[in-house]
Amino acid sequence: MNMNLPADVQNIISVLESNGHEAYAVGGCVRDCILGKVPHDWDITTSALPEQVKALFERTFDTGIEHGTVTVLMHGIGYEVTTYRVDGKYEDGRHPKEVTFTASLEEDLKRRDFTINAMAYNDTKGLVDLFGGEADLQAGIIRAVGNPIERFTEDALRMLRALRFSAQLGFEIEKDTYEAIKTLAPTLEKISAERIQVEMVKLVTSAHPERIRDVYATGLTKIFFPEFDAMMECDQVNKHHMYSVGEHTIVSMGLAPDDKVIRLTMMLHDIAKPVCKTTDENGQNHFKTHPVKGADMARTVLRRLKFDNDTTDKVCNLVKNHDDRPEINHRNVRRMIIRVGQENFNDLLAVKRADTLAQSMYHREEKLSYIDELEKVFNEVVAAGDCLRIKDLEINGKDLIAMGLPQGQRIGEVLSTIFDSVVENPELNQRETLLNMAKSMIK
Repeated sequence: MNMNLPADVQNIISVLESNGHEAYAVGGCVRDCILGKVPHDWDITTSALPEQVKALFERTFDTGIEHGTVTVLMHGIGYEVTTYRVDGKYEDGRHPKEVTFTASLEEDLKRRDFTINAMAYNDTKGLVDLFGGEADLQAGIIRAVGNPIERFTEDALRMLRALRFSAQLGFEIEKDTYEAIKTLAPTLEKISAERIQVEMVKLVTSAHPERIRDVYATGLTKIFFPEFDAMMECDQVNKHHMYSVGEHTIVSMGLAPDDKVIRLTMMLHDIAKPVCKTTDENGQNHFKTHPVKGADMARTVLRRLKFDNDTTDKVCNLVKNHDDRPEINHRNVRRMIIRVGQENFNDLLAVKRADTLAQSMYHREEKLSYIDELEKVFNEVVAAGDCLRIKDLEINGKDLIAMGLPQGQRIGEVLSTIFDSVVENPELNQRETLLNMAKSMIK
């Protein structure tokens, strides 16, 4: 097998080998090459100690030298070169107490998480696959290296990584590996929210976001996202739905574009249904005010997982407005655009379509036609250049000050009142017209 290593990677390996050391491309880059994908990163493992690596290359910097990692710079690109190592005892379920360097490639590969990530390659020796990683790739299986209980006890995040790889690759998880996740699920509480967030974003935006069902089935969501468990256990019993809240959520995720904000919105859009559920005299369930309550609950979850403010605000905005269905006319759509934000409106349309397609067939065509009409009028409003923000008015605060209005809260009130009138009647957005309106208000 020839993997056509990039010239820089070949060069680093050649320099190390010509100086008496072993060196291989290792891990995810080897996996991706076998799958016919272009690796995002190239990692190199070597028998050389960090000081020896640094002595052989002109430009290096210490990335994680205590763990044996040195970054070698080639043509402006950094390549991580890590000394073969054996991890010491994991006392916290997150990282080893110490690492010991070794001269054995086998010892280094034994400490890795999954067989598909425990292969190494160089042009001299070819593929080194000690644990059946290539066969598991061909069979579509995620399998822990060695004893899965040991691997997950070392680092509990590996449980979520297994499910994330399953979602990204469309692979099944080997039985013993899956059972070990179920057994050790409670230990995920040792893992930081930031590390969990990274894996969840990769899973949610993958080709198989429905694998979040396994995150629930193994007991992992109970640790960091118990609201999802409540959704999975909440029936809808409503003519508009044919799934439980959780199954509807999962189906809608798969029907949405693989954009982070949109997929997170689908994951959270009905989060408040279990707490808003009421049942009428006919046994039908209703979920009034769930979008508003849901926006608050979504914010709680996203903050728990340490998402940035921009992502959090966008998702909560879409959750709050996902069920908004005003009568369609230009005035109402202008107000909806102002409420949601013009820059978020296409995302809202994608959310609405995925939500609708994950419901029952009841009035589905009418619902989809409504969304098509909403999109049409949105595009017309934008094309017409209608005033959708106060700063789009033909006058501003400086004009009001020039009229004698003192700086302060009153300026904002006057502009807001004028803006409201312009939203009702876009043709009013003429400078002279607005100046006259302002004068009448200031008198």
